[in-house]
Amino acid sequence: MQRKIYPLLLLLFIIHVTGSLAQSVYAPLNPDYYYLIDRMDIQGASGNIFTSVKPYLRNDIAAMADMALSDSGKLAHRLSKVDRLNLQYLQHDNWEWSHNKDSGNSAHKFIWNLYKKRNDFFAVNTKDFQLQLNPVIDFSYGRDYSYTDQSTYINTRGAELRGVIDDKVGFYAFLTDNQAAFPEYVKARIAATNTVPGEGFWGPYGTNGYDFYTARGYVDFRLTKHITTQFGQDANFIGDGYRSLMLSDYSGNYLFWKVDTKIWKFDYVNIFAQMTSDIIGVPPLGDIAYPHKYLALHYLTYSFSKKFNLGLFECITFGNTDTVHNRGYDLNYLNPVIFYKAVENGLGAPDKDHIGINWKWNLLSHVSLYGSVLLDEFNIDQLRANTGWWGNKQAAQAGLKYIDIFGIHNLDLQFEENIVPPYTYATYSFPGAAGNYSYFANYTNYMQPLADPMGANFYESIAILRFQPWYKFTFTGKLFYTIIGLDTAGKGNYGSNVMLSNTTRVSSYGNYITQGARTTIEFVSLTGTYQIVHNMFIDLGIVLRNESSRTSFYNSNDNSLFISFRWNIAQRLQDF
Repeated sequence: MQRKIYPLLLLLFIIHVTGSLAQSVYAPLNPDYYYLIDRMDIQGASGNIFTSVKPYLRNDIAAMADMALSDSGKLAHRLSKVDRLNLQYLQHDNWEWSHNKDSGNSAHKFIWNLYKKRNDFFAVNTKDFQLQLNPVIDFSYGRDYSYTDQSTYINTRGAELRGVIDDKVGFYAFLTDNQAAFPEYVKARIAATNTVPGEGFWGPYGTNGYDFYTARGYVDFRLTKHITTQFGQDANFIGDGYRSLMLSDYSGNYLFWKVDTKIWKFDYVNIFAQMTSDIIGVPPLGDIAYPHKYLALHYLTYSFSKKFNLGLFECITFGNTDTVHNRGYDLNYLNPVIFYKAVENGLGAPDKDHIGINWKWNLLSHVSLYGSVLLDEFNIDQLRANTGWWGNKQAAQAGLKYIDIFGIHNLDLQFEENIVPPYTYATYSFPGAAGNYSYFANYTNYMQPLADPMGANFYESIAILRFQPWYKFTFTGKLFYTIIGLDTAGKGNYGSNVMLSNTTRVSSYGNYITQGARTTIEFVSLTGTYQIVHNMFIDLGIVLRNESSRTSFYNSNDNSLFISFRWNIAQRLQDF
C-alpha cells in the first residue's frame, strides 16, 4: 500500500502544476521574524495571514507590509518609526512580491553583480524565472559554567536557495553542515532521546561535540486561486502561542504533503506526513532503515471578524501495526474532509487521535488573547467522579500578548500558561506488533515530542519581554517556570515521557499533574541582538537554568554565556 501513495502524489502534482497560478514560497519558521508579523496582526494589519497556521507565504507577508505602509488611516498613526523600518525590512526580504519596485535594491554594487538585492548573494529575476541564493553561517562560542566549566560552540555552514519557475512552481532548499557542543542540560536530553533537539541523526565530534546535517526542501504550487499545495521536507506549527499543544516545530524535519485552502474567512489545512519512529536499538548507518510512522492532520480556522479567530484541529498518528512492518500510509486517512476518529474506529481503532480547539482575540490594537484546548481522551463520567482516572487527558493553553506596554513603543510582553496531564500524547503497546507499537502511534517524531518539548505531566509558565528601541537592536528576556512530574527509577511510568506505553502507568486511578518525582525547572535567558546588515546578526546572551527535584538525581544547575554571528539563519534555541 505504501508504494501506491507515491504515484498518487505524483499525479496530483502534475494536475496542480498544469492549472496553477502565480506562486510563492514560505518564510522559514523563526520566532524573531514572525514576532514582527505578530505586532502588525495585533494592530490590525495581518492581511491574508491566518496567524495560527505557520509558516506564512512570502507573498502574503509582502502584501501585509505593502498595505500597512500605504495606509493613511488609524493604522498609520499607530505605527512607530521602528514599525515602519521593520515593515520596510519585510518588503526587502520579500522583494519579489512587494509592489514597491525599489524593495530589495542594494545601495552598493559588488563584482559579478553580486548583492544587486540587499538580501541576496545572487539573484535572478526574469519573466519566467526567479532565483535567490544565499550563504548560511552560524558561528557561536560560549562557556557552560555547570559541573565542568566547559566551552560550547556552534559551527554551521551551508546555503539557502529559493525560487519560482513560470510563476507556477515555487521551490526551496536549505542545507547546512553543523558541529556543536551544547550546555549540560541539552546534552542530558540528547543522551535520553539519542537525538539532537530539533534535528535527527548525529555522530560524535571531538570529545564532547555532535556532528549533524540540517536539510529542508520542498516544491509548492497552486491548484486554484485559493488552494496551495506543498510537498517536501520541513516543519509546521499550528497555534498562536510560543508553545503549541497541537503541532510545533520542536522535533526534526519530516516529509509531508500539505494542502492549504484559503477562501472567504476560512483557512483549511491538510497535512499528510511520514515521520521517523523508534531509532533506539537500530544500528546506525547500517542495513536496517529506521521504522516509519505516519500522520494525518486537518485544521480549520475561521475569522469571525478582523479581531476574533477560531480554529478546530484533528490529528491522527499511526504506523506499522502488523508483524512484518508493511502497513505503510493508510489511504483511508487521505480523505481531506472526514472525521478521522470515525475512520479509525472502522479500522479497528489501532491508531492515536487528538482533537482540539484554538482561538485568538485581538483587543484595542494593543492586546491579543489566545488559547487552545486539546483532547487526547475524555470520559465525562470519570471526570465528574473526580477519581483521577488516567484516561482523562485534556491539555490547555492560555496566553496574552501586550504590545507597547506603558506607552513605550516596541516594548512588548507575552505571558503563557500550558497545562498537560500525565500520559497525554502517549499510547499503548500493541500486542503482537514487531517492536513497541507505542513508538508508532504516540505523538512524536524521531523520539521528540510533536507538541510541547516538555512532553506531558507538567505546568508551564512563560514570560517573554521584547524591546526594540531601534530597528537594528532587539533585547529579549525569557522566563520559563515549569513544574513537572518525572519518572523514578524502578517505580514505573508517571506519565511525563510520551515515548513510554501508557500500559506501564503506575495506576489507573488517583493520577494528577506533576505526580512522580516533582521537579521544578527555572529557565532564564537574556539576549541582545544587533543586525549588522540585512539578515546578518550578532547575538550576545546568557542562559540560567536550575532544576530542583525531590529526587536528587534530577538536580542540576546550568549557567552559560554565548556570543554568536549569524547570517541568513534563525537562532538555535534550547528553551526547555
